[in-house]
Amino acid sequence: MSQSWKPTLTIKLSIATHLGAGLSLLAVPGYWPWALAALAINQALLTGAGLLPRTTLLGPNLNRLPTAAIERREIALTIDDGPDPEVTPRVLDLLDAAGAKASFFCIGRYAEKYPALCREIVARGHSVENHGDSHSWGFATFGFGRMQADVATAQQKLTEITGRPPRFFRPTAGLRNPLLDPVLARLDLKLASWTRRPYDTFEGNPQRIYERLADHLAPGDVLLLHDGHAALTAEGEPVILAVLPRLLQTIAEHRLNPVTLSAALK
Repeated sequence: MSQSWKPTLTIKLSIATHLGAGLSLLAVPGYWPWALAALAINQALLTGAGLLPRTTLLGPNLNRLPTAAIERREIALTIDDGPDPEVTPRVLDLLDAAGAKASFFCIGRYAEKYPALCREIVARGHSVENHGDSHSWGFATFGFGRMQADVATAQQKLTEITGRPPRFFRPTAGLRNPLLDPVLARLDLKLASWTRRPYDTFEGNPQRIYERLADHLAPGDVLLLHDGHAALTAEGEPVILAVLPRLLQTIAEHRLNPVTLSAALK
């Protein structure tokens, strides 16, 4: 079932800018430099918004849990870029030992390669969410048709593998363009970003990753980690495996409850 798409004020102003530029050219052709400048400024603003993963300028974006979840002292662990056959099982064991639940944003083509691992994620009480099929770094440049095909393909694969349709989508690196919101509305998905990002695909220092996630940790936070494409520590270990035990201990000490995104929105 699709959602009704409601453009944000930013998108409405963009549409008005395009209409105004077109009408001005019809009425006064000599105004074309001003019309072109208005369109260029509009495009620059939209592009800039697409480069801000946590913004809501282009559409609804879950970057912090709602009030009810905060009152329950819940946080969300979200883990991207898997499933990874070497890392994901060890992450699941660490979560089990701490009694923590997480949302795994899985890449469709990886899930197709390791379907049993996706089913294991769900069997252990976590959720599998949509991280696109291709995980292309050019995702934010896709047109409507290609973007919808990429998200829909992953949605179909993940649903067939796990028996549960993902409820949330996260684009590659959180980057997007104004076409994503109507795509997600059509596919009945919600955009989810994060409150805290540790840059753990680039940074292999466990202390720095831990500090970025744990400093001022509070109810309602959405934490981002990677089981796929994780940077390596000096010892050659995926950094998530070095950070997660200490992070889970800190979460417990703060009396916080790690839940899936779906559970947090109940």
